[in-house]
Amino acid sequence: MIPADLPDDATLLALIDHRAPATVSVVVASSPVPAQHDLARTALRSAADDAARRLDDSGIDAATTARVFDGIRSLIDDDDLWAHQGRGMLVLATPVERRVFRLPYTPVPSVRVNERFAVTPLLRARAHHGQAYVLQLARDFVRLVHVSGDRVQNVPLRLPADLDTVLVHADNDGRADRERARGSDGDRPERERYAKIVADEVTRVAADDVPLIVAATEELAPAYRAQNTHPGFRGHGISAHPRSLDDGALAHAVAEFVATERRATVSTWKERFGALRADGLATSRLADVAAAAAAAAIEELRVDQDAERSGEIDTYGRVLPADDADLLVDLAGAVLRAGGRVIAVPRDELTDGSPVAAQLRFPVPAPH
Repeated sequence: MIPADLPDDATLLALIDHRAPATVSVVVASSPVPAQHDLARTALRSAADDAARRLDDSGIDAATTARVFDGIRSLIDDDDLWAHQGRGMLVLATPVERRVFRLPYTPVPSVRVNERFAVTPLLRARAHHGQAYVLQLARDFVRLVHVSGDRVQNVPLRLPADLDTVLVHADNDGRADRERARGSDGDRPERERYAKIVADEVTRVAADDVPLIVAATEELAPAYRAQNTHPGFRGHGISAHPRSLDDGALAHAVAEFVATERRATVSTWKERFGALRADGLATSRLADVAAAAAAAAIEELRVDQDAERSGEIDTYGRVLPADDADLLVDLAGAVLRAGGRVIAVPRDELTDGSPVAAQLRFPVPAPH
């Protein structure tokens, strides 16, 4: 899988609530491919230089600037960090601490210097990013891969060396040998035992929250569906022989699957959002969302993953001007503190052209 560091709600809230002078947030693109790490190291070096200049320009003293700069630059020679990289990196630094988060998507590079951390990349990182497992299943051929974008990575499976013998029916007057010659995948009980061994191992090694799709022979596909225990299994199959799929074909198949599933999910969400709004339990008006956040009334907040709005909310849910604050992040913090969910999505998956959409626990009067 693509390496990523996804903060839990408590960690994310601590980062949102952080306030201190000489706070630096650096975002650079990276790559899981070691041959591309030199480019990422160069980008990080340039970002550290840019941050130092910005600190100087803001009046931060030289000693403080040096501590921040040295903390970021030290990452360039950290071989442990570069051994396992994602598609991007977020570095959050102050004079006394430095935190690094690997991102599972390719971010837009940026350098920010103010009193707050830029945490929007982490909100986006916690969202689904077009990944899936593909199981290729045939007699004498079992392969599990993790696909993210155009990257296809083998996932090792611990299977018996003589697994294919499970498909052989021993007491059949020689029919097993004839079926093996014709390429048959055995009788139903044998196919189901074969599928169960594979399914149990896939469930053991594959992350529960990543979709699983299967490319199986015609004989083994029903058996695997019957024996599957992985919660991410969608019942979706790739209509090609598993041995015929190279990595490019797998990446293409996953991209089509993810796009189709995403469209269906968004359509269902928009339909439900409309029904809830008719009952006063959903809103996309920014002022109404702010009031609902202050009232701890938001069950789920969706925000535009690429949008920024300056401002903050007060304890009464009023939107106040604040040039150094991101209103959408402020809203996210309020929702998380009240036990709600926050999901960053592309703008076209929202509604009404608004950068926010909230589903409410109870109706909240519109602010005056």
